[in-house]
Amino acid sequence: MDNNRTILAVVLIVLLWSAYSLFFAPQSQIQQPAVIADTEQVNTIEKDEVKANSVTNEIDTDLIVNDVSEEAFVTVSSDFFDIKLSTIGATVRSVVLKQYNETNETSSSSLTLLSADNFELSTLQTFGSDGFYIPKNLNYQLTTNKDLIIVDKDNVEINFVASINNFIVVKTYIFHPDLYSFDVNIKITNTSSSPVSGRFNLSLLSSWDKDSKSAMYTFVGPVTYDGEELQEDKPAKLEESPKLYKNNFVWSGYSTKYFLNAIDPHESSEQLFITTGSGYVENKFISAQSTLLANQEILFDYTSYFGPKDDKYLLAAGHLFDEVIDYGFFHPLSKPLMVVLKFFYKFLGNYGFSIILLTVCIKLIFWPLTQKSYKSMKGMQKLQPEMKKMREKYGSDKQKLNQEMMAFYKENKVNPMGGCLPMVIQIPVFFALYRVLLGSIELRHAPFMLWITDLAAKDPYYVTPLIMGVTMFLQQKMTPTNMDPTQEKIMLMMPIVFTFMFLNFPAGLVLYWLTNNLLTILQQYLIRRQPD
Repeated sequence: MDNNRTILAVVLIVLLWSAYSLFFAPQSQIQQPAVIADTEQVNTIEKDEVKANSVTNEIDTDLIVNDVSEEAFVTVSSDFFDIKLSTIGATVRSVVLKQYNETNETSSSSLTLLSADNFELSTLQTFGSDGFYIPKNLNYQLTTNKDLIIVDKDNVEINFVASINNFIVVKTYIFHPDLYSFDVNIKITNTSSSPVSGRFNLSLLSSWDKDSKSAMYTFVGPVTYDGEELQEDKPAKLEESPKLYKNNFVWSGYSTKYFLNAIDPHESSEQLFITTGSGYVENKFISAQSTLLANQEILFDYTSYFGPKDDKYLLAAGHLFDEVIDYGFFHPLSKPLMVVLKFFYKFLGNYGFSIILLTVCIKLIFWPLTQKSYKSMKGMQKLQPEMKKMREKYGSDKQKLNQEMMAFYKENKVNPMGGCLPMVIQIPVFFALYRVLLGSIELRHAPFMLWITDLAAKDPYYVTPLIMGVTMFLQQKMTPTNMDPTQEKIMLMMPIVFTFMFLNFPAGLVLYWLTNNLLTILQQYLIRRQPD
């Protein structure tokens, strides 16, 4: 039993040390993307032709405008964001999220999710290939003369129109109030007397710095939901070999720790090509080979999401964007913990106190089991003199010693493994809550009290980790033990190792562990006061 406890303690130290090493390695800041040089197709795709479902309609001549030579902009503003659109390529030039700040300083500006100084850095670039030759940097004309449009109660449409190579192209953005998602529709009309065939593409461009690294549970890079699970493609591997999906994706985008840029291509794309370059990752949505007859038009429609990884907004946007929130192996346990944490927050208005209340609830659930465990360890401690005599008597006969020990345990109604069970059971809870506290945007810049102004960041003064180490030491001293001096020295190292690891853990996670230690000390105190 003593050896089992020592092994369990060492395993726990190794697990948490590994978590520290993997999860909290220094990470570089994600930089803005570098200039993307070419406007050509970057891949070769299959040449099978699929005739498009096209509809013959009269051309809306009121939208036909003359080419313009100067770039113009329009900003769409809602309660959630400011999005700047450019006439060059009818692309998104910048996205500013008004509900989030860059830092937790009171003077901090709103968070800039995307910023492009020129066309090459812009996103939602659209272009055609083969007979559908429509360049990325086609200069469109706005059908409005406003430079600021407010999204208030009703949907807002922004139309860009251009004419090139016997095509009339209308690119429409549809913004919705109270949503981080918006629609992008492209209508292409063949004004020639001959049929044309080709493919149409939409590219989501996202910044990526190859010097930055993702921690295990905070993946940064392109993600694709295939209808069953979330696929993560590491940018470093994409440098070696781009990724191609064929008709097996629902949406694809780029995920950071707290935010998501994504596109649902609906039925407009049959292939997805993900590649990377100098400072950027490109998710290219490629349509089927389509044939457009004379005076016919074809529509390609997409839904995009540029916003937080908050299930409230992701669910409101629909399109299964909420599948980006994935706690991995611990998802079945992490998800309800997050639901309960949010429930407490509705009443307390402070995630720090919500974590404390959640810890109390978890402790109450495990209280009877822990109670039984400590009583078992206390009973084992009293039996140590008799057990020592048995070891001396049968020391040379291991089989006989084990038989006598088991009979001895049964006679005295003690379980040698009883003291280890609560620690084993709480390990999954620890890691499940770790996943919640590490990646939930709700805790980003969430203050607790006094000097702790961000529960998702480490304690800036390391006060709570040091207090946690002291409480862990006290808890250990109060725990009944049957260990020899060597084993006790090993166990005394645990508070030191844990304290060192927790120095850089999120303050919310340290708060959970500290609260749990205090409750455990209280429980041990009450048990020690009980009569034998």
